[in-house]
Amino acid sequence: MNDVYALADVIRQTGFEIHKYFGNGFLEKVYENSLAHRLRKAGCSVEQQVAIKVYDEDDFVVGDYVADLMVNDLFIVELKAAKALSGENEAQVLHYLKATKKRHGMLLNFGAPKYEVHKYIL
Repeated sequence: MNDVYALADVIRQTGFEIHKYFGNGFLEKVYENSLAHRLRKAGCSVEQQVAIKVYDEDDFVVGDYVADLMVNDLFIVELKAAKALSGENEAQVLHYLKATKKRHGMLLNFGAPKYEVHKYIL
């Protein structure tokens, strides 16, 4: 599944089903493992805890990030289990996209009573 919009729908819907099943209140790792498992069952390629290097203009490594999920080498997915999302959470996803030169990212929050999904295109 390499159609980015269809993949976004699958990730969004799978996250919704996980939130319906577990509700809010679990640790972020529970949601991450469940999303990775269910996406793999749906035929997606999923990497967890993906190391991201940040380079300066002369290719010197100036930092490291760790993204929660990389799906089909197209989407960076960051998960939260917070009562509310903040601007820092959005900035985190945008920085991951910039550092990896990927175009598509999602921020999913399972910690609020209502499941939250934000899609980003860099």
